[in-house]
Amino acid sequence: MSFMYNPFPYDDPKPVNRPELSVKTKESITAGTAAVAKKLAAELAEKAKKSNIAIGLDGYTTAQWQLFLNLLNRELEVLGVGLETIDGNAATFIDDEKINDMIDPMLEWDTKKDPTLLFGRIYKHGYQGMLDEDKVKAFKESVRTGKTGKGKVVAVYGYGTLIPELRDLYDVRIFFDVTPKTSILRIRRGEYANIGKKRPDLPARVIRRCYYCDFEMAVNSRKELLHSGVIDYMMLSDDIYNIMMVPREAFDEICAQLVKYPFRAKPVYLEGVWGGTFMKQLRKLPSQMRNAAWVFDFIPMEVSVLVEVGDKILDINYCTFVHKEGVNLMGEDCVRKYHGYFPIRFNYDDSFHSTGNMSIQCHSGAKFNIEQYGEFGRQDESYYVCATGHDAKTFIGFRDDADIPQFFKDIEAADTEHKPCDYMKYVSYEESKPGLQVMIPAGTIHSSGRNQVVLEIGSLTIGSYTYKMYDYLRLDFDGKQRPIHTMLGEKTVVQDRRTSWVRENIVQKPRLAAEGEGWQEYIVGENPLLYFSLRRLEFETSCEQDTHGERFHVLALVDGEKVRIRSVEHPERYYDADYLDIICVPADMGRYVIENLGKEPIRIHKTMLRDGYQNDPA
Repeated sequence: MSFMYNPFPYDDPKPVNRPELSVKTKESITAGTAAVAKKLAAELAEKAKKSNIAIGLDGYTTAQWQLFLNLLNRELEVLGVGLETIDGNAATFIDDEKINDMIDPMLEWDTKKDPTLLFGRIYKHGYQGMLDEDKVKAFKESVRTGKTGKGKVVAVYGYGTLIPELRDLYDVRIFFDVTPKTSILRIRRGEYANIGKKRPDLPARVIRRCYYCDFEMAVNSRKELLHSGVIDYMMLSDDIYNIMMVPREAFDEICAQLVKYPFRAKPVYLEGVWGGTFMKQLRKLPSQMRNAAWVFDFIPMEVSVLVEVGDKILDINYCTFVHKEGVNLMGEDCVRKYHGYFPIRFNYDDSFHSTGNMSIQCHSGAKFNIEQYGEFGRQDESYYVCATGHDAKTFIGFRDDADIPQFFKDIEAADTEHKPCDYMKYVSYEESKPGLQVMIPAGTIHSSGRNQVVLEIGSLTIGSYTYKMYDYLRLDFDGKQRPIHTMLGEKTVVQDRRTSWVRENIVQKPRLAAEGEGWQEYIVGENPLLYFSLRRLEFETSCEQDTHGERFHVLALVDGEKVRIRSVEHPERYYDADYLDIICVPADMGRYVIENLGKEPIRIHKTMLRDGYQNDPA
């Protein structure tokens, strides 16, 4: 469920994964919407000439079927077969008014509590909760009637078309998958109206409702479909003119092979008012970008994975891959504990040579998230400082001498009277330098200061429950003052996390955890308040690691030029990572080696679930 609002429309071509695949799989992929329609039409026509058939076209939020159906109709006509199309949502869902009466009260509309109208409660009843029993009965009868005779294909399209209650109607089942970035870009272009809406609303409204309803239904339905193994064709449909049709057997093999390799996701880049230029220059991003404030390098619900299949590059929704290969990727305990979600997210925050700091903010804990939003878990974070310029600071916790009641008065005045707040009187900071690790348990006030790049690592919470408490009276890109969440911030911030406590508990000195010939592993951040463990590997030539088949590792090359991460048992399975690339090593990999391909000494930041995470209360 994506919660990004404005991704830059750029596809990074570099992070391509190349698992070994069979010739059969390579040859089974059809590229190009016209070619896909022609190939599928030939298959359907062969069946329909004997007896009418029905096909079901389901898809992830913002999936678009019309162009494909037009082309399919043309190809079927050439073959002497008719096509009847049915809007499955119109035919089976309750009326729009009833849907809106059900969903709107779940969204926050009080701008005092939520000035950006960002939050709500998660709708948990799936597409099934939208069905009209009488409509469904009539719809089923209509499809069955349409299947009598010869020479016709009945195509039913819509979100949730393949749910268990309806899927037995269809002879062929097709799913149109979409990556999260593409979904958001379609929404921002006005190409999608929420379920229950006749026309698109303002993009921010559409995205908010998607997060709490449309995305939620789509993710859970797709997960069930993948686990049931009922999809005949996976359509990778980010480009409506260049759909990739992947037969089920081929898709199964691609995912099963990819999880045997270290792999990299395709990042998503976002501009921000405080954004810097370090990552933009490092990765040679488009000059039109103002900056790359956020690099969503490995945020499971926001990214995708590029896979080379013969002469084609497939762009697969990462969450789809997780639902296919969860146990091999994460380990059984992890899948069980986190309900099949990948439980840690990774992004870079770049304020290097920027105009200012990130906002002073905090995040809510598990109890608040569950009660207020129906969300899953808390929002912990951490910062690992990768690069710094002059006078870089990482803000964390309140000062020991801070007058916190006065702080709340000052930020309220900033919000309502536009008076600047002397935040340095209240918020503690650490002088930033590469290698500084700061842990940020939910409720801790914090900010990444100007002139640094930090690797941000966070917990499972899918949404972004970020409460800005002070934003320096800063204007957004539209020239409007950015709203802050004083009420929510005051409710959720933990006031007794002051300088002394911070330095004793969450700004830790590295301590040796393991070593071998020519390498050392240090714990740089580990605390019972967070369920992940943060490590740093240091070596000059190579370093061997082991997932023990139980826990995935996520590696970031934070110092050095280039490394190769390869399996010990299968050395042909490897990924070559450059500076600041983030690589996932699946739990099932076991022993692997990191080899230095450059001349500089290597520093690798390593994240894993900490010992005893299974008993974490969140």
